[in-house]
Amino acid sequence: MRNVSMVTMFILLGIPHTEGLETMLFVLFLSFYIFTLLGNLLILLAIVSSTRLHTPMYFFLCKLSVCDIFFPSVSSPKMLFYLSGNSRTISYAGCVSQLFFYHFLGCTECFLYTVMAYDRFVAICYPLRYTIIMSHRVCAILAMGTSLFGCTQATFLTTLTFQLPYCGPSDVDYYFCDIPVMLKLACADTSSLEMVGFISVGLMPLSCFLLILTSYSCIVCSILQIQSTEGRRRAFSTCSAHLTAILLSFMPVVLIYLQPTPNPWLNATVQVLNNLVTPMLNPLIYSLRNKEVKCSLRKVLQQMTSFFRSVG
Repeated sequence: MRNVSMVTMFILLGIPHTEGLETMLFVLFLSFYIFTLLGNLLILLAIVSSTRLHTPMYFFLCKLSVCDIFFPSVSSPKMLFYLSGNSRTISYAGCVSQLFFYHFLGCTECFLYTVMAYDRFVAICYPLRYTIIMSHRVCAILAMGTSLFGCTQATFLTTLTFQLPYCGPSDVDYYFCDIPVMLKLACADTSSLEMVGFISVGLMPLSCFLLILTSYSCIVCSILQIQSTEGRRRAFSTCSAHLTAILLSFMPVVLIYLQPTPNPWLNATVQVLNNLVTPMLNPLIYSLRNKEVKCSLRKVLQQMTSFFRSVG
């Protein structure tokens, strides 16, 4: 029987074809990361501090902001660490954790967008029954359900990836541990697992997208039946922010995981946008198109300014 030495550490090579740009990328990505954290924290504070925003729509938006705080935190700290000139190595357990939490939070967001579409469907198509259908209990079950399904999907994908033997090489040609790059390092035939992973990663967002599309088809039909121009404008304005966030979230999944011939540089660029830029834009998307959120944010910022002045 042949002795096989198993890999215990991996080396993250970073974004392909960016040698010599470490300092510039560090400053750029650190800026994105800070703005993402601050923007989503402000949205959370604005919703929590205003009783007018204690509704199902903003409850789900709160959960989205929490996901958008943790989602870039899966890969960004390590990436910033090695871009600043530190070690690029990551332990086997660290690699497993990165892959699990990346897909757990990503899948949770995907299911959350579907729930948010259902919430808008009930609000616009059944406004008189909205508070009964979207009760506190139902909202809590739906919110927990998104995390449960996200955890199940992530556990399946992580187990699928790391049941394979990894005996070298240990160079991960990417800036974090993800399924396509890890399968390339496995010391076994991965063709069948690649197909299972492809179907799993493809079916989940496709199912969510079809449910969202169904919800919004019904919403558009209901909006077109509204007599007043102002009523139609308000309904479209409420939904446009959600639709923009959905497109920004789902397009990278299609480009990264469902392309027939993967392009490492394109994948890395799209994934950086998905990991850092989309979570940073979500607070802007939801606040700029919403007067209530803007009003609450203004109050929060005024209170923070007053507090810092009193401390100073």
